[in-house]
Amino acid sequence: MGTTQLETVPEPKYWHLKTVLSEALDSEFSVGEILPNERDLAARFGVARATLRQALEQLELEGRLQRRRGVGTTVAPPRVGVAVDPARHTWPGAAGDDWEPVDAGSTDTVPAPVARLLEAEAAAPVHVVRRNRVTAGRSVAAELLYVPAAVVPGCAEIAAVSAPARARAVLDALAVHALEGRDRTVELGSASAEDAKALDRLPGAPVLVVTTRYVSGGRPAAVAVSTYRADTCRLTFGESEAVSLLAG
Repeated sequence: MGTTQLETVPEPKYWHLKTVLSEALDSEFSVGEILPNERDLAARFGVARATLRQALEQLELEGRLQRRRGVGTTVAPPRVGVAVDPARHTWPGAAGDDWEPVDAGSTDTVPAPVARLLEAEAAAPVHVVRRNRVTAGRSVAAELLYVPAAVVPGCAEIAAVSAPARARAVLDALAVHALEGRDRTVELGSASAEDAKALDRLPGAPVLVVTTRYVSGGRPAAVAVSTYRADTCRLTFGESEAVSLLAG
């Protein structure tokens, strides 16, 4: 691999380097291949390692690279389209839902943004269902579903059953209600330590956070906070099937 010096350009050096690196990924590397270490890459392009790291972080954000524990930085596979449209999903856990229930528990403390969406009273008990989503053989998302205990009173005694059964009990009780509507937001975020572990990512890695509020009986009945891997996912909305899409 030869040495390539960057020309003086008006745009930030790391941004120009990102473009040059992206072209190198297309022409010199294959999916899954491990990149040379930072010292060698910085020497090749004649930049400081801090500049190189900025470019690599941007490419990771765009889904071109993956940083993997114990492996290093590798070329990412094409992103997979993941459908999040209402046509596929009614209540969480309904037929056709490809989320896997993991566990459920109860708490009287939820994040403030969730409490506002639920319009919940202070210290009111809430069931929290943890679920994972696997698409095309990849773990692509982790979810926390918050359901007020008042909405599913029949789930008061779920601690004695197995973890997936606890989650399923809350989902089944929620599905008894008539779904009147939902609203959804999508925003860019960074992976918490817990989400990073579930998604095999590093803490702080870019993620897409989809927050969905479900309404029944004229009031919020549940809030789902779904964290998707930003490096491997393109979220699709509509009634078409999810398809693989190239990154970048």
